[in-house]
Amino acid sequence: MTRRRSILALLLALCAVVVTGCAGFPTSGPPEYGLENGNTGSGSQNVVFIPNRPQPGATPQQIVEGFIDAGSGPGVLGNWAVAREFLAPDLADTWKPESGVIVDERAERDYVETGDGVVDFASEVVGTVDDKGAYERADLSPGNWTFELAQQDDGEWRITQAPDGIWLDEAQFPQVFHKYPLMYFDPSYQFLVPDVRWFPVTKAAGRIADALVNHPKSEWLAESVETAFPDGVTAVAVVPTGEEGVSDVALKGDAMLVATADARNRMLTQLEESLRSAGVTDVVMTVESAPIEAEPVTVRSTRVPPAPLVLTEAGFGFLTGDEIGKIPGLSAAVEAASPLSVQVGAERDLAAARLASGAVVRLNAAGTEPEVLDTRPGLIDPVIDPYGVVWSVPQEDPSALRAYLPNGDVVDVVDAWGDATAIAGMALSRDGTRIAAVLSAGGRTVVSVAGVVRDDVVPDRLGEPIPLAVAGGAVVGVTRIGVTWIDDVSVGVLTSGADADSTVIEQVVGAPTSTSTAPAGMASIAGGNGVSSLRLRAEDGTLSVKRGTSWQPTATGIRVLATQQGEPQ
Repeated sequence: MTRRRSILALLLALCAVVVTGCAGFPTSGPPEYGLENGNTGSGSQNVVFIPNRPQPGATPQQIVEGFIDAGSGPGVLGNWAVAREFLAPDLADTWKPESGVIVDERAERDYVETGDGVVDFASEVVGTVDDKGAYERADLSPGNWTFELAQQDDGEWRITQAPDGIWLDEAQFPQVFHKYPLMYFDPSYQFLVPDVRWFPVTKAAGRIADALVNHPKSEWLAESVETAFPDGVTAVAVVPTGEEGVSDVALKGDAMLVATADARNRMLTQLEESLRSAGVTDVVMTVESAPIEAEPVTVRSTRVPPAPLVLTEAGFGFLTGDEIGKIPGLSAAVEAASPLSVQVGAERDLAAARLASGAVVRLNAAGTEPEVLDTRPGLIDPVIDPYGVVWSVPQEDPSALRAYLPNGDVVDVVDAWGDATAIAGMALSRDGTRIAAVLSAGGRTVVSVAGVVRDDVVPDRLGEPIPLAVAGGAVVGVTRIGVTWIDDVSVGVLTSGADADSTVIEQVVGAPTSTSTAPAGMASIAGGNGVSSLRLRAEDGTLSVKRGTSWQPTATGIRVLATQQGEPQ
């Protein structure tokens, strides 16, 4: 940012607070930047945009351009007051900016004034956000909209017909809107499961509570998670109490008056954990101003130890410096099996592994022989869920997904990626509610995620998968592909060609895609507790960890980089 631009933005911000009008300042071009002392949930200042207001004598095209640009400024009241100034009075009263967001490429925006107060607007859409804050990628699809304008009594052009919602450049989007996880329970009520939504920072707490309590769960996840809020209960308002970090959430509905203590406690837990990213640390639930007695419940953590879990010449365990910290019983079982891949269950008593023979087995810390589960040809690396169930599928038959229960039963998982022709990798979230996969369909490789639908703890079927990112051409076009959960909300995908640099996709489920490069020859990937704990293993056994934007070698001689599904309770 130039010094002149910084000073101008500051002056405009000061004018908005101190003076009633600053029409003398130049206001052509894109919105300026400023800073606002708001709580983002991360302790940092919010970058805000200061949209330009309509200028006297502006043409219809300039009015539409100004209106589109003003989508970047929700303002302190969160009602997009500046954008409304470009609208005729009747439309300004009914226009609904919060109905959705079109995320596009600013450089590709095109305006054509066709005459008689009509302006056609086109842009390349990279994503959309609906009225409940859910983001969906759009693969650079073209978008076209028509605006109608009329001259007002003062001779100035104003928009009389426009779609609801706003437009944001892809670079502006994560600054104007922030991501907030809505928290649901898994069906066993042991884990909290996040569903990322996007809201403007202004009034974020209210939007979060509204989406969590008053609206249905995301369709793709609805059958895989539970909410403690019964039908008929609505959130009316979120009001700060004056005590730092504490807010009242006003609820209404007769069901609140008869809810059990367990239900009330779970409701409070969902609210507190959902609102935490908006700077709310404690919640008081009220009905008709009367506090509702409730205490947050304890849930299982999905964090994993910071040390990588590896197989080396010295054995299997957690690598700290040059030492291997072994897992009682399980390390010996892994070492004896000498597998090609390993995923360790949260209790560290079981592991799913693929052997050099291609067979998928379940390893047991009790010291028994490997339990051979699947011997079909062409199996990919298996995964294990919180209940000790091992999941396995052949690369060339994604719909043939099977779940191997600890009691010996085998379940064919219904509706597993029926449109895909090949699968390169899969990863179960540590709470067992979501499964990410790298699939080949239509000649390209797509990263997708689907909800896991269970009958008690037994996998029944997969929900409809949603695409997250495109990882390249067909699965056979790359040497290696790996997929892992980086944390509760993010998926990491490694694609590695024979000679070219490796590519790492860091994909928050429900957010734009982030892609980076890594050195050539990377063979496997393992997540941890966020991007900073993401690790790669090269074919020569070098272990690398991400440091800023680069990958730094930290160890050598790694035969297998294992993944973990949590820590013991």
